[in-house]
Amino acid sequence: MNETIDQDYEQFKRLFFQLTGINLSLYKEEQMKRRLNSLRLRKEIPSFVDYFHQLKDNKHLLDEFLSRMTINVTEFFRNRSRWDILGGKIQELASSGKRLNVWSAACSTGEEPYSLALLLSKYMPQLNFSIVATDIDRRVLDQARTGAYLEKAIEPLNPDERQQFTQKGMLYYVNPRLKQTIQFLQHDLLRDPSPGTFDLIVCRNVLIYFTEDGKKKIYHKFSDALQPNGILFVGSTEQIFNASTYHLRSTETFFYEKTNNE
Repeated sequence: MNETIDQDYEQFKRLFFQLTGINLSLYKEEQMKRRLNSLRLRKEIPSFVDYFHQLKDNKHLLDEFLSRMTINVTEFFRNRSRWDILGGKIQELASSGKRLNVWSAACSTGEEPYSLALLLSKYMPQLNFSIVATDIDRRVLDQARTGAYLEKAIEPLNPDERQQFTQKGMLYYVNPRLKQTIQFLQHDLLRDPSPGTFDLIVCRNVLIYFTEDGKKKIYHKFSDALQPNGILFVGSTEQIFNASTYHLRSTETFFYEKTNNE
């Protein structure tokens, strides 16, 4: 029985790749399969192959599937002490006087890129920076673009940061001036080329869901997208082993710098 289910899922992965270009084999199998199987059974679809044919013919169902295959857990300044360290690094980058380009990879509902905008504006009040915020899930990107959050979401912010939000009814909206520094794009970390070259890349608490081969592919992509001496900021469980393989060196826990060695 398990063999039949495995064959069904393998065929589904092949068909799904042909349809979307998304390679599910580079995601951790047990986690991904359990998550998607739960969704399939809840909809009473008899097999993964049957599920594929419904995804192919139903855009709403496909969007729901893409949302389910990602974990959208985020908050403003998640693990604040790490962001305090990032602030010092941004201050160093800003001292050059040049415009800074930043990539928030797998940005979910926008708390991370807006946190970056708040932090960057502290050291660059003229807003001499731009942020590209990407995610594979179009629905969370639509939510992020609104820049609207419930009061509970902005509770971690200090008084100065909260001043960048305007209350309208039950929602708090990001200051339009700050919001315009961010461009939101749909992007697959595994499949798509990087959306530019950057001084800072932030990708946190995402790579734990990929296989080792998937991680290697993404780390190479990040390295290629970083300017010399650019910074990669990763999550608390995502230490990069053999960082030199990617022309990176550890400068502090969860922070890596692009070396000049090519």
